[in-house]
Amino acid sequence: MTEITRVRIEHDLLGEREVPADVYWGVHTLRALENFPITGVPIAISPYLPQALAAVKEAAAEANHDLGLLDDERHAAIVQACQEIRRGELHDQFVVDVIQGGAGTSTNMNANEVIANRALEILGHPLGDYMRLHPNEQVNLSQSTNDVYPTAVKIAVINATHDLIAAMGDLQEAFAAKAVEFHDVLKMGRTQLQDAVPMTLGQEFGTYALMIAEDRTRLREAVMLLHEINLGATAIGTQLNAPNGYVPLARQHLSRITGLPLVTAVDLIEATQDCGSFVQMSGVLKRVAVKLSKICNDLRLLSSGPRAGLGEINLPARQAGSSIMPGKVNPVIPEVVNQVAFQIIGHDVTVSMAAESGQLQLNAFEPVICYSLSAGLYRLRTAITSLTENCVKGITANTEHLAMEVANSIGLVTALNPYLGYQTATELAKEALATGRGVAELVLEKGLLPQDELERILRPETLAHLGPKPADRSGGV
Repeated sequence: MTEITRVRIEHDLLGEREVPADVYWGVHTLRALENFPITGVPIAISPYLPQALAAVKEAAAEANHDLGLLDDERHAAIVQACQEIRRGELHDQFVVDVIQGGAGTSTNMNANEVIANRALEILGHPLGDYMRLHPNEQVNLSQSTNDVYPTAVKIAVINATHDLIAAMGDLQEAFAAKAVEFHDVLKMGRTQLQDAVPMTLGQEFGTYALMIAEDRTRLREAVMLLHEINLGATAIGTQLNAPNGYVPLARQHLSRITGLPLVTAVDLIEATQDCGSFVQMSGVLKRVAVKLSKICNDLRLLSSGPRAGLGEINLPARQAGSSIMPGKVNPVIPEVVNQVAFQIIGHDVTVSMAAESGQLQLNAFEPVICYSLSAGLYRLRTAITSLTENCVKGITANTEHLAMEVANSIGLVTALNPYLGYQTATELAKEALATGRGVAELVLEKGLLPQDELERILRPETLAHLGPKPADRSGGV
């Protein structure tokens, strides 16, 4: 026999619909599921947005209760439901697609329905008994999608960014630890893929640590712009249907709930239509992605070989590299980070176009902005964690090979310029290239410098202007 699915009847302005009896979402979410089968990715793919939506709804309930608009019983039930969602419960009920028409209305309705039905359950009433507690009348009281959704997106992005910054801190420390480990390992620096002048592998890895540190600072700067919110603006920023005193109360409660130093925009009409802070954040994420991808390009190049490439460093072997070539191991971790970076660069174009395409008092394309930022933040964080744990921490140096490269490189002649003069150094370089002999060997053979002075000139401290070895930071953050 066919199992009969229990349903409940809900209605909206378009008519009645059957909704599965045991779900917490309702008719508005049902229509969104039918209308937007776009990506197959629900808004709950990341916990940040459901938690942020619940925080906004809880703050609104608190403000409405303070103003006498929401009775004690329903206020307590709504707050409890929101707190459960913020703890990670009911996230499977946030089911609408991440990309949707309607400027986020479907996401807001999904949140209203889940919170209302859980509150009804807390009060001992059946799901869908909206005469007792309604998704729009009580949960959405004094609100509009147009102030709830961007506020929630900002909170979600802020929290996700903090986690990304922490992951980048781990990567920074991993590179810094390698800089200590490789402090005095001489190698040839390169410009335009040609031998340049000597440096140390520690200096090279120290540069990567600094690049990551700089981008952490840029992220902290960009994320501060997201703390300006338009909660209480309602539909277009005129605060229609928001009672006197609601705006500061809602912001105060939201700051307390989230622990974030949120501020209300000076002009709520401007804030409701402006996506500039999202564009700024997207641009900084692109910057992080571009620089991280460049670092991964370097790691792949430095580890190329093992016999016919540069072969200066060894990346940890993570998996077999070929179905046909035995023994081949590929730089799979840097490769996956490269691909994540490519996606984030594309997301930045999407955010730019979506922000530019807003019209008059509202931007209808914030859902794709939210998705692009959320996906970028999540993928960057997970990619960086993998790069840290599965690659950087296990890198080793081929010190003998590096020393041989330095000894055989004509780049040494640059260091000898002040002692021999440019013309003599040029002749040495030509002879070294023609004969395949080392520069130092030729200098000694021709008696151009005594051995002790040559050894002093070619010491790492002299060649690379190497400072004292920094403290060992391999023990962690």
